[in-house]
Amino acid sequence: MSESNLKKEFSKRDIQRMRNIITGNTSAATGTQVGYSKQSQDYQEGDVWEESGKQWTIKNSIKQTITKFDKLKKMVIMPIVCPNCNQPMKIDNINKKMWAIHHKCFDCVIKIEAEIKRTGKWDEYEKQMLNNNKNAMVDDFELSIEEFYKMQVESYVTEQGDIESWNGGKINEEEIKNVKEYIKKLREHEL
Repeated sequence: MSESNLKKEFSKRDIQRMRNIITGNTSAATGTQVGYSKQSQDYQEGDVWEESGKQWTIKNSIKQTITKFDKLKKMVIMPIVCPNCNQPMKIDNINKKMWAIHHKCFDCVIKIEAEIKRTGKWDEYEKQMLNNNKNAMVDDFELSIEEFYKMQVESYVTEQGDIESWNGGKINEEEIKNVKEYIKKLREHEL
């Protein structure tokens, strides 16, 4: 055996570890360690916070990002269970239609409308529904007119690279003014 193996020295850390084992204090630290530790924060169900430029939340015990489309998804996607009565919503045309209009299942809408008829407020309810429908159609009409007016182009480039001028279809300011007045009258008119 070589002499270097016999003269092996123990470091202070090794000696302290042996002392800890002999005294039964096996979980005690024998040295200090330096490093980076990320501060973590515990969040509960429904908490909303921002991290790395994104908004986060916890839904059903799962960490999820919050996007600008979440509200749209909530409006459009029909849930499995009616939020009003907590009964399963069968995925059929009737429930889809009632969800789009009332955000309730068909059975809940029937119960609500029966109560409205019973109290004698059906005519008022029907007028409100028809006026809401009319206003939505007027909004769509106004938006389409504005988009059409923005899209007015006097010339087009064909596939061959030729420039064609189309002057006949241009809407003038007077026509737009007349349409806007008509839209205003439609909005004011109650059914």
